[in-house]
Amino acid sequence: MSIITSLLNNLNYPAIFILMLLESTVVPVPSELVVAPAAYHAAGGHLNIVLVILFATLGANIGASINYFVALYVGRPVIYRFANSRWGKLCLLNQQKVEKSERYFDNHGVIATLTGRLIPGIRHLISLPAGLARMNYWKFLLYTTIGAGAWHTILAAMGWYLHTAMGDINDEDLKNIIGQYNHYIVIAIVTIVVAILIYFIVKHLMKKA
Repeated sequence: MSIITSLLNNLNYPAIFILMLLESTVVPVPSELVVAPAAYHAAGGHLNIVLVILFATLGANIGASINYFVALYVGRPVIYRFANSRWGKLCLLNQQKVEKSERYFDNHGVIATLTGRLIPGIRHLISLPAGLARMNYWKFLLYTTIGAGAWHTILAAMGWYLHTAMGDINDEDLKNIIGQYNHYIVIAIVTIVVAILIYFIVKHLMKKA
């Protein structure tokens, strides 16, 4: 965990990539404390905002792909065994969380891969049921890219806004302020998820008609 702390305290493109890769597997890395601060520093001229989103999304894609292929090849019993193990608990995992992601995937179909990337508690696990269901990998990767890209864009916009509104503040105060803005993130997420679901429902109804 000291490595993760070191990466969080020294955000650059490789650090963003690695942290988002870990966050998309089973390691409890809060993306809010990676992408938003990185975008904050980008607004101050230290990083490029487009590259922040790009490296974050690439990392998320690799991490999600690892989960996908693990689920595809090792199967449900091994995943449950890991979730209930000591190592799983260290990663804040348990069988109930994995089952919750499976139910979400079952209820929403392949579109869950896209919308699930926007939902806390589901985001880093949604690739597991996609692998278990043997979803087409390229479709999985496309939806993961769109969902992760949207999520990182929301976080980056918040980080950029905080620099514009508040100027230079220290990293500890920045983390506290980001935590206070979580309800705005929730509103943005709900709006996007609802819009996506409406789009696919309308598309499905038009195809049936």
